[in-house]
Amino acid sequence: MQVILIQDVDNLGGRNELVKVKNGYARNYLIPQKFAVEASPSNMKQLDEKLKVKAKKEAAMLAEVNKVIAVLGESPVKIGAKTGTSGKIFGSVTSLQIARAIRDQKGYEIDRKRITITDEVKELGTYKASIDFGNGKTTELEFEVVGE
Repeated sequence: MQVILIQDVDNLGGRNELVKVKNGYARNYLIPQKFAVEASPSNMKQLDEKLKVKAKKEAAMLAEVNKVIAVLGESPVKIGAKTGTSGKIFGSVTSLQIARAIRDQKGYEIDRKRITITDEVKELGTYKASIDFGNGKTTELEFEVVGE
């Protein structure tokens, strides 16, 4: 029997997936527990519509991510830090400071947990960080630490 999963089921499949299972498993467990619905023609049409809507949303999100990547790659982000006389900064630059600088200078809100700094930043200069947007989309961000 073919069923359409309404939610993720361990060792079987993910949400909105069409799977083939034994009749008893579908009728006695999946359908009563509201994990799945029978793969009738009307339910198949609903599944097709859901998948089309999901594809449109993903395409729009991908276009937005590509636009953000293009804007971030244009010029380095400047981050101010208090420094001593030798050019070393007090403390270090964190992903939170980078996220705030991107928000202020570029106008995009990026979660600080998605930003990974490659080297430890203890002096003035230009450094790199990587931003993970999910779905395999990452970008390198150049940022410049300047004295305040």
